[in-house]
Amino acid sequence: MLIHDVRNSLVDVDVADLNQLKSNLNHSQPVDVGEYIAQLPKKQRAIAFRLLNKSQAIDVFEYLPLDVQEELINSLHDVQVAQIVEAMSPDERAELFDELPAKVIKRLLQELSPEERQATATILGYPEGTAGRLMTTEYVRLRQGLTVGEALSKIRRQDEDKETIYYAYVTDDNRTLVSVVSLRQLLFTFPDVYIREISSDRVVKVRTETPQEEVAQVMKRYDLIAIPVVDREQRLVGIVTIDDVIDILEEEATEDFQKLAGASGDEAAFSSPLVTIGKRLPWLLGIMLLYIGASSAIAPFQSTISMVPVLAVIMPLFSNTGGTVGIQALTVTIRSLGVGEVTPKDTLKILRKELLAGLGTALALATTMMLLSLIWARPQERWVALIAGMVMASNTIVAVALGTLLPMALKRLKLDPALISGPLVTTMLDTIGFLTFLSLISVALNVFHLPK
Repeated sequence: MLIHDVRNSLVDVDVADLNQLKSNLNHSQPVDVGEYIAQLPKKQRAIAFRLLNKSQAIDVFEYLPLDVQEELINSLHDVQVAQIVEAMSPDERAELFDELPAKVIKRLLQELSPEERQATATILGYPEGTAGRLMTTEYVRLRQGLTVGEALSKIRRQDEDKETIYYAYVTDDNRTLVSVVSLRQLLFTFPDVYIREISSDRVVKVRTETPQEEVAQVMKRYDLIAIPVVDREQRLVGIVTIDDVIDILEEEATEDFQKLAGASGDEAAFSSPLVTIGKRLPWLLGIMLLYIGASSAIAPFQSTISMVPVLAVIMPLFSNTGGTVGIQALTVTIRSLGVGEVTPKDTLKILRKELLAGLGTALALATTMMLLSLIWARPQERWVALIAGMVMASNTIVAVALGTLLPMALKRLKLDPALISGPLVTTMLDTIGFLTFLSLISVALNVFHLPK
């Protein structure tokens, strides 16, 4: 029986099934068990977690969502909680503490060993979203003057529980980072060779205050699986590992994607209906209020629309097409800023490229708009096609310009470019497009007395 076979009611299963489930849970990969427990009904999670042996429970706990971790902490005995929290890596423990009430954190800190308490307090002392808050204090540190043989002996004796041993960092007596050496170099070098002869002093590192997005970009650029973190005095205080960077990239991509679509940026697929409403409704109401501008642009031209009925057929094309063009440029720009491909210094270069592409797009869309207008309009209204084509072309150019300049401006102001959502850009373009189109139609009717 697989672990997924017992899901509906752990309370009602018989002893044989429960023993089988216990065996399966303890012989499965921790990440799979964590996913299974997280998907159980709330009342059954603690039951399933108690079926795990000590070592499996410690491994599984780090794969559980933060809300499930908090829930289990409140349902387990203090001794079990203390053992699990003590065994967590310092960065994972700090992330958990961020979500817990202050009184619970205080109680758990008292249960930790002095060493782990200090490591956790160090990480929690740095601002959220920085390398200091993201790092782990579990790394391999070697002193200058060691031979390769002495270094390997030290790693075997003292560093078994470190998060990663692929890189070893060489420091002086003041913990100043001097150089770095890989485990591969140590393994394939003779034991009597000194570390300084094979280590590299060209160390790629970040500061404790470096934003986590920049940490991810640096590790991606240099193909690193871990990167050292130093303080202002260049003393080694921790490392950021590749698994943390993957979490950052996923978190940032999710946040940008949801904000671009006009969502809160932190909504989960299995959020409760009330949470979903709370995350989405404010954005929807905000967009509705913004769209009053577009509606207000149309309101004074009701008589114009009644005189030229084909306008009601043409206008939705401005809304859909202009908004899509803007979102395309916006998405590419935000993504490029997010991965470090471009910076605000590249604004003119990117704008030039987008405008050139926009000109070709504008020509194609304007031609299509004119042809459709000619098909839909009555013979006496076909002059509308020329204005529709002109406005479609101009709206396209405005769309690519806004989609490029707005996120660049926010980035220059050190704000999140994803704050410019797709619905916001669409509303702005609708207002501009409707106002321009209907104004030109009114001028044509009233000044040039074109047929209607």
